[in-house]
Amino acid sequence: MISITRLFCGTLTPGDVLRYGRKSSGSPSDLLRYTADKKPVVVWNVLRRCNLRCVHCYSDSENGAYPGELSEEEGKRLIQDLAEFGVPVILFSGGEPLMHPSLLEFVRLAVSKGIRAVVSTNGTLLAREVARRLKDAGASYIGVSIDGLEKTNDAFRGKKGAFRASLEGIRNCVETGVHVGLRLTLTKRNFRDLEGIFELVERENIRRVCFYHLVYSGRGGRLREEDVSHDETRRTVDRIMDWALSCHREGLEKDVLTVDNHADGVYLYLRMLKEGRPAAEQARELLLWNGGNSSGIGIANIDSQGNVHADQFWQDYSFGNVRQRKFGEVWTDTSDPLMAKLKDRKPFLKGKCGRCRWVQMCNGNFRARAIAVYGDVWMEDPACYLTEEEIAGRESPAGP
Repeated sequence: MISITRLFCGTLTPGDVLRYGRKSSGSPSDLLRYTADKKPVVVWNVLRRCNLRCVHCYSDSENGAYPGELSEEEGKRLIQDLAEFGVPVILFSGGEPLMHPSLLEFVRLAVSKGIRAVVSTNGTLLAREVARRLKDAGASYIGVSIDGLEKTNDAFRGKKGAFRASLEGIRNCVETGVHVGLRLTLTKRNFRDLEGIFELVERENIRRVCFYHLVYSGRGGRLREEDVSHDETRRTVDRIMDWALSCHREGLEKDVLTVDNHADGVYLYLRMLKEGRPAAEQARELLLWNGGNSSGIGIANIDSQGNVHADQFWQDYSFGNVRQRKFGEVWTDTSDPLMAKLKDRKPFLKGKCGRCRWVQMCNGNFRARAIAVYGDVWMEDPACYLTEEEIAGRESPAGP
């Protein structure tokens, strides 16, 4: 997760992070990615069922019951377990988490244990009363997925009217005062909608927007051929940076982020260098503290049946189940060779990632994409759009 606003616009300094001692337990949520102890943010798929059928869904969810999911009591024990381990954030996901009858109880319990509660939803079920109850329960943030303007989004979601329902959900959050943001996964189907999305975010007073890069898992694996090209990615990231800077200069309070491609951090830093931005070295230090991809380190996934994964996109390999062992025991057990290597992966990276000078900043990016394309967990991430000159340090990227 790369905060374009905080890094490119120079509104975050290393001193802001050091003020909290770089500890997960005391840092605000927007500084967690720079902490030194890297207690994991846990993405918990509380259920797999979903009322939509999105073309890029990593969990391949349908609108039906799935057997063997954690019960309410098991879910509550899990939250207690995560609190004891020191997990700073639980991101309640799905499927569609608002379809889980105990979601509010889970949110309340997490907050009571000192864990920040975040909800990732398609937004179609976010009635005003639901938004109010989530706020009262202590949810600190709600991320609503909208993958393009109306026609594009509804095709993406597999349901006519999804765009208007999701937008209404965002409006309900804004009106009730719960922190809400828009989430969009970039593909060839929607990246040309960006200008309209920028206008939407400004018009609807949405203060946070996250632009996700496609990860090839679940139904997203079948969408791989529709991923944006490297050249399109560069132009898109440039445009996002331009817009974030424009919002900053106009005094619009926006938090603009890109997610799931840590080449963005390198690209941002190289552009700042080329443009002679004074904050470039601050950004470099923060990106090094961020450490790049954190699968198996600072991000974890627990699926609806209690299986523990390196991240939410990598659900075909489990390190254990929280029904048999506490999460902390599973997460720190480096007798599993894959877990041990993920925690210190740099010596094992191959191809472009293995020879890249920016590996300390990127950490090899997403292993799930390498597996999907090459069948090799340690091969280069095919979505890295840096040129050979850039990874060798001989050339900065072209400007916007």
